[in-house]
Amino acid sequence: MVISVHPDDETLGCGGTLLKHKQDGDSINCMYVTNGNNFQKKAIAKLDKMYGFEHSFQLGLPEIVLDDISLAEIIPKMSKVINEIKPDIIYLPNRSDPHSDHRRTFEASVATTKSFRYPFVKKIMMCEVISETDFAPALPENTFIPNVFVDVSEFFEEKMKIMEIFESELLDAPFTRSMDSIRAYNRYRGSQINVEYAEVFMLIKEIL
Repeated sequence: MVISVHPDDETLGCGGTLLKHKQDGDSINCMYVTNGNNFQKKAIAKLDKMYGFEHSFQLGLPEIVLDDISLAEIIPKMSKVINEIKPDIIYLPNRSDPHSDHRRTFEASVATTKSFRYPFVKKIMMCEVISETDFAPALPENTFIPNVFVDVSEFFEEKMKIMEIFESELLDAPFTRSMDSIRAYNRYRGSQINVEYAEVFMLIKEIL
């Protein structure tokens, strides 16, 4: 299950990895914490179809002001979904992303992955989202250190096709959130493991 703060975060952060899970026969699911702006709301049905999510949930929380909402309100909504799906792998936003919605979602997510309450969760990974994770203030506590690399070369063009849903929301090169930059970013990550394209994650917990 990917916990997507806004529609497009799931694709930017782990789109190729989700497609790889799908090909491997895994059930893939998505929890949209907010529905994003009006354009992103309309994109959710297309996303669900293109990925083939087995289950898709919309919590319907407001974007931009998510950190104004009590965790006591957010956590039960997330917990209900987690307990229904019982995912063994969860992909989260990075805790240090500059967007406050991402940080708030991470805080709430941590509470819904505790082993004594959610023993079925075996692996938790933070995603790298271009123009979010890479824009975190340059402080030691904000450093994103990838320790899991996923070869998504076989699935990258499909990921880019899915990103075209949001093309009108993206910027032109050389801005970071552009199709060119997404391609370059995943190519760079791929070069670190000698493949064409890769997505990277920070492993938070793995139970073997």
